[in-house]
Amino acid sequence: MSGTARAADPQLAALFVRALKGEPGLLQVWFDQRVLDRYRALDGWRVMRTNSVGRVRSPEGWQFDFGIADDDRLVHASVKDLIERVPSAEWQHWAQHLLAQPVSRNFLSIRLAPGSCFDDGDLRDFAAIPD
Repeated sequence: MSGTARAADPQLAALFVRALKGEPGLLQVWFDQRVLDRYRALDGWRVMRTNSVGRVRSPEGWQFDFGIADDDRLVHASVKDLIERVPSAEWQHWAQHLLAQPVSRNFLSIRLAPGSCFDDGDLRDFAAIPD
């Protein structure tokens, strides 16, 4: 593999299989840890952690748990927890700190607008790339 891509951790792979078997909310998404700066700066909020797990606690009573990875540079959480525990008013903030692998913008555009059409070149076989 090239760039930042690497094989999945065995626990992450097992979680992925569970998600495919009917628990899609378990899928993890990753964020730059600076997503937490907003909450650190707000009065009454608390951002706390152990070595590998953290929590944001609001003065309004909601709280959200996350994993800590990559020498504290990344935090990750399940899609289900983001939906169920983080108020929708906060989703845009989290989206602005989302980290992801490179994507096909055309593919995502097609998924966002089903039925749309893109002139994306001729159809051909997808040949293997040599190692």
